Amino acid sequence: MKEKYRIEREKRLRADGSTQYRDLSGVYEDFDRDPYVEPGFTRPAVTEKIDVLIVGGGFGGLLAGARLRQAGVTSLRIIEKGGDFGGTWYWNRYPGAACDVESYIYLPLLEETGYMPTEKYAKAPEIFAHCQRIARQFDLYKGAMFQTLVQTMDWNEDTQRWNVTTDRGDKLAARFVITAGGILHKAKLPGIPGVETFKGHSFHTSRWDYAYTGGGPYGGLNKLADKRVGIIGTGATAVQAIPHLGASARQLYVFQRTPSGIGLRNNQPTDPEWVKTLKPGWQQERIRNFTAIVSGQQMDVDLVRDGWTYIFQDTDSCRAKTAEEAAELRQLADFRKMEEIRARVDAIVKDPVTAEALKPYYYQMCKRPCFHDEYLDTFNRPNVKLVDTEGQGVERITPTGVVVNGKEYEVDCLIYASGFEVTGDYTRRLGFDIRGRGGKSLRESWAHGAATLHGMHGRGYPNLLMLSGTQSGWAINFVHILDEQSQHAAYIIERCLKSGIETIEPSERAQQQWWEVILGSLQKGGVSFGGSECTPGYYNNEGAKADPNDVRNAPYGGGTLGFIDILRDWRKGDDLAGLEVTRGTASPTP
Repeated sequence: MKEKYRIEREKRLRADGSTQYRDLSGVYEDFDRDPYVEPGFTRPAVTEKIDVLIVGGGFGGLLAGARLRQAGVTSLRIIEKGGDFGGTWYWNRYPGAACDVESYIYLPLLEETGYMPTEKYAKAPEIFAHCQRIARQFDLYKGAMFQTLVQTMDWNEDTQRWNVTTDRGDKLAARFVITAGGILHKAKLPGIPGVETFKGHSFHTSRWDYAYTGGGPYGGLNKLADKRVGIIGTGATAVQAIPHLGASARQLYVFQRTPSGIGLRNNQPTDPEWVKTLKPGWQQERIRNFTAIVSGQQMDVDLVRDGWTYIFQDTDSCRAKTAEEAAELRQLADFRKMEEIRARVDAIVKDPVTAEALKPYYYQMCKRPCFHDEYLDTFNRPNVKLVDTEGQGVERITPTGVVVNGKEYEVDCLIYASGFEVTGDYTRRLGFDIRGRGGKSLRESWAHGAATLHGMHGRGYPNLLMLSGTQSGWAINFVHILDEQSQHAAYIIERCLKSGIETIEPSERAQQQWWEVILGSLQKGGVSFGGSECTPGYYNNEGAKADPNDVRNAPYGGGTLGFIDILRDWRKGDDLAGLEVTRGTASPTP
């Protein structure tokens, strides 16, 4: 089996790694337009001083805003590219879009808002509505600046504020800035020759064109009844959209480079009797229980009991007498569970050639596992054809179709399910650079890797708090990390505003000590994602040889709860340890 995995991996190796993708700019900028707003939006430019500016209106920005409101901060604004709050749930409205982590732990602030999701895996419209609910409850629409992009962000030493300008002509002087740009918002296209030559209709899944397809987020794509449709990609997005495309299109071609592992989702409505049994604090208890299990801890009770926690169930290695024996037992357990995934394909897909092509041959966490109850069945439809590229990807795109292994498949519509930039330069994903003391660019400062305290503060960039995975925590349920980071940021900002602290930034020593903590956590190992034996994907920079500097951008490797406990213990100290503080006459902005 290891040899089979090696062969399948090597089929897919490319020297260009993540650079094989193109961003949505230049000739592709139309792919990045917002299809959910009316064109021609204008508003008066804003010039003002504020205490806090939050960049990003997804879950990170919403949680930061909510926690700041709870801390009594009234002077804040949120800048968001989209036409409303929601982030990835604003943009991703493709048919079938839903969370792949249980709704009861993924949707934040359920107890605070008094809301209970309608099913175990809520669909995109419900999640988007919850984002709006959070914004209303915590009065975040007040001061929100939608359809707006930050252009410059510069630290002013004289005023001790961040001067921020936008494409709407706004000029904001913010005492603190929180960047919450998210990890799944900058869409990418595959670098396939001829992408720009296609004459049919095309779009990215995060900008779904219902005017062309008909229907809506729940399916019913009636305008595709006479269309030949191609979709490039078979990751988490495609797995959810393909059943609806297969049900509606005259012909659907699914172009696959690497199959996803498709486990059982087993979605179900929320049981009202179960809801009645919940006690205050239930959501945080459930979140921590899930996070512990998927971080490799053995728990007496599995509160979530889904495909994710099943993956990480590991009773065999607990009996091992040596580390080597434990590693071997974990590998054998992984082989068994992936064999179950492959057996599920055989049990559902009728055509043996198609079934074989849909089987994933890699370790479970090499790619993000998928869970779906209709995806595999779709390939039994006579109008659906899997075009397996045997790991090579699409050869080229022509004005009329897609070429694989020298054969052209003519299509009327081409859909890119090619995902988002996850790795790469932090400021590139943000969409703007940040210039701190002396005008020094964050992009330049981090050219050889990040330098931070807790992944949130950078020396030379006072009063800047970054919510990201760089030198920070990482989790399968990333909203858990975002909430903990938001509480941490709110604590620091409240402390500064109430104590007359003008600026905070980490010392050189604190940054170095934090890096040593991260390095030590990585050397000890733990639950890993996308290792060197893995098939190429965004977890491992598409299998390309790692830049030695990239290790400095790695997240804390001691487990999600371990990172959270570090933040909580730091706050308990109540002395802003590792941060250099300057005091002045600062007081909250009226």
